[in-house]
Amino acid sequence: QMALVLARLSVSTQSCVGCNSVEKKIYVNLNYTVPCVRLLNATHQIGCQSHLSGNVGVLHVLESEENLDWVLHSGLTPPYLVILESSLFTRSIMMKLKNGSSRVAGVAVVTPNANPSQGTSPHTSCPNENTGVYTENYDPTMARCNVTVWNPLGTGLSYEEFDFPIFAMKEDNDTQVIRQCYMDHNRAGNGSTPQYPLCAMQLYSHMSAVTDTATCMRRNNINFSLSPEMVCDPLSDFNVWASTRPLNNTAKGHKEGESVVLAAARLDSRSFFFDIAPGAESGVSGFVALLAAAHALRNATQEAPPPRNILYAFFHGETFDYIGSSRMVYDMEKNNFAVDLDNIHSVLEVGQVGLHAESRLWLHSDPVSRKNSSVNEESAASGLNVSVEEPGFSQPLPPSSFQRFLRARPIPGVVIEDHRSAFTNSFYESMYDNAEYLNISYPPDLTPDEQLEYVTDTAKALTEVATVVARTLYIQAGGAESRLGSINADPQMVTRILYGFLVRSNNSWFQQLIPSDLVSHLTDRPTNFYVGVAQQIKAILGIVVSDTCFNNCVFVLLPQMYSYLWVQGAAPPNSTERVGFCMRSAARLSKALSPAFDLHEYTSKDYSTWTESRWKTIKGRIFLVASHELEMLTLGVGVGVLLTSLMLTYIMSSKADILFSSGREPANATY
Repeated sequence: QMALVLARLSVSTQSCVGCNSVEKKIYVNLNYTVPCVRLLNATHQIGCQSHLSGNVGVLHVLESEENLDWVLHSGLTPPYLVILESSLFTRSIMMKLKNGSSRVAGVAVVTPNANPSQGTSPHTSCPNENTGVYTENYDPTMARCNVTVWNPLGTGLSYEEFDFPIFAMKEDNDTQVIRQCYMDHNRAGNGSTPQYPLCAMQLYSHMSAVTDTATCMRRNNINFSLSPEMVCDPLSDFNVWASTRPLNNTAKGHKEGESVVLAAARLDSRSFFFDIAPGAESGVSGFVALLAAAHALRNATQEAPPPRNILYAFFHGETFDYIGSSRMVYDMEKNNFAVDLDNIHSVLEVGQVGLHAESRLWLHSDPVSRKNSSVNEESAASGLNVSVEEPGFSQPLPPSSFQRFLRARPIPGVVIEDHRSAFTNSFYESMYDNAEYLNISYPPDLTPDEQLEYVTDTAKALTEVATVVARTLYIQAGGAESRLGSINADPQMVTRILYGFLVRSNNSWFQQLIPSDLVSHLTDRPTNFYVGVAQQIKAILGIVVSDTCFNNCVFVLLPQMYSYLWVQGAAPPNSTERVGFCMRSAARLSKALSPAFDLHEYTSKDYSTWTESRWKTIKGRIFLVASHELEMLTLGVGVGVLLTSLMLTYIMSSKADILFSSGREPANATY
């Protein structure tokens, strides 16, 4: 690398004591960089990577699509590392850069502080089209979004492969330094050619896995040393589940006389960049509504228990071919879960319910296996500002976990969404699907604790959605309609959960609800929902459905029925030490790992086969690079000095007896 040659020559002139200071003078490290990483499945690989030693390119700030010619053809100092404003991060531009990748060293996308006005989605237009219920065997006319294109804004960019690194950078001091470096050294004026030294960038994101999942899993099993190096890992995490009446989790399989209504929501989301996946509308709106519904049902199901149990299930990995739901179905079929499929009476799934277009919810059902689910939507929405309707025409289910249960057997159920046909979510599986997109905002000058307690308009709307969900579940479980008026979600809880997941997870409420060993997971930014939040959800769900708190977790009762979690608790007034307590609840974790990896079927068409490549270094830095001629001159001088040194050393060594001899005194000399 050009920079490394210069660095080594510079370092060779100084003692090692000053090595770090020399490096700091050469490089400016970028503080916040999030890469696109490599993912693999049964057939191919997607994502991005750099060379092992990083990719180096001369900086070029792209100002318009027409300006691409400089990068792809006319620029005299390739390869280029392209800086893109978010408005130019489109499929059209990225595919042109991909096709001209011999002149492109990488791309850095500047993420804005505000969402764009135009919708965009890097996901596909037909999410999870190959692993849902609609196949050639079930209903080919509805397969592959033949009837409804659910995500019409989907560009599929997240599923492309790029042989250069692509990083996201915040709009902050780092980007200002980069722009200034470009303006000072690289920008050509009045038709002139930029003169050396030029501003360059180096991006490190080398990925270990290649080709597909079968290849990387085979390489994982090759042991050439005592500490074999893994190259990829299956995408996995945990599902979170709980029930209104505790289920014996020790005795697996069918429960005689037990009938459950499955209430489901998905946990995960993604975007083009793995560490920026807020999923506000696509995931958070649904599971927050279901959490609030579970809280609203706690008293009602204790005071007047309905004949059927309600099983809350929060599935992880649904973005990647329904990892969590397919695992639960598989475990139920293999009698490795607390209940089996025969125990399921019906399914109610809460999908995207951010209510962007209008205050209306839609009940979607499968036209092939449709059964009368006896949902009285008028009673459920009575006295609320939100209405519940059916689409009124035949179309398949939207992408949903319920589809994986239908693949196993024709269970009646509905999926609640805020869209009648195509998604109303303009930023589906995008980094812009965030708190701003859900219109979560706070009055100025509020402290973080005041923001936590402030009930936003979004929280009020989602509270009504949660109330509808709670009442619908109560009816489905066989509860009396006369009690529906007393079932209402708590807007205070909704606004706290929204703040914690979409604004700032490191807040006083979340700190009270989690064990001390998980405090490090709390941050001052929104939660990343790319496979990794199950523990936080379990803690919050535990509070929602908990029935008893203890002073300690030493003596536990009925461990097969309950889980116990020691949480930090709050600090009393005028004290800094928290008073922890032991929380007993019916909330539990179960594996969200695709059955394909237990079965070693890495080319499976029935289950998800997604893996993520491992990597060692993720970083970016900028520096000034000298011209090729100067580098060659410097190298030549260095080689000349080396050869001269070797020649002088040889001459001096061969004449050492003459050069370093001293006059010897005669042996018989006397004094």
